[in-house]
Amino acid sequence: MEEKIVVPLDGSKLGEVALSYVDDLLGGMSFDVKKEVILLQVLSAFAPVVVCGEACTRVLYTEDEMKKHKEKALRYLRKVGKSLKSKDVAAKVKVAVGFPPEEIIKTAEEVNASMIALSSHGLSGFSGW
Repeated sequence: MEEKIVVPLDGSKLGEVALSYVDDLLGGMSFDVKKEVILLQVLSAFAPVVVCGEACTRVLYTEDEMKKHKEKALRYLRKVGKSLKSKDVAAKVKVAVGFPPEEIIKTAEEVNASMIALSSHGLSGFSGW
């Protein structure tokens, strides 16, 4: 048997709350169950709002800027993943660029995940889904 869990993380401590539940869930599984956690961070292709006088717009990150953001996200996910690897869990990391709900579902479908475990900041809940 195999369990694959996608855990979307945004880099916040509140976002990491789901990890303790995933940890408990995995800890209660039989040793003969192959356990895999895919840590995912979804980045926006757009930089913060640029204001010029009374107008404002969002601009795309440059290729160089996006590369730096991806590298930072990968470092973060690998650091988080180290705590899972020590518990007989295969931890994989993925950074995607796009609209978070779509990228989360797309990743879950690609890896044939049995579960998506995430926490919410409580601002909009699942309304964006």
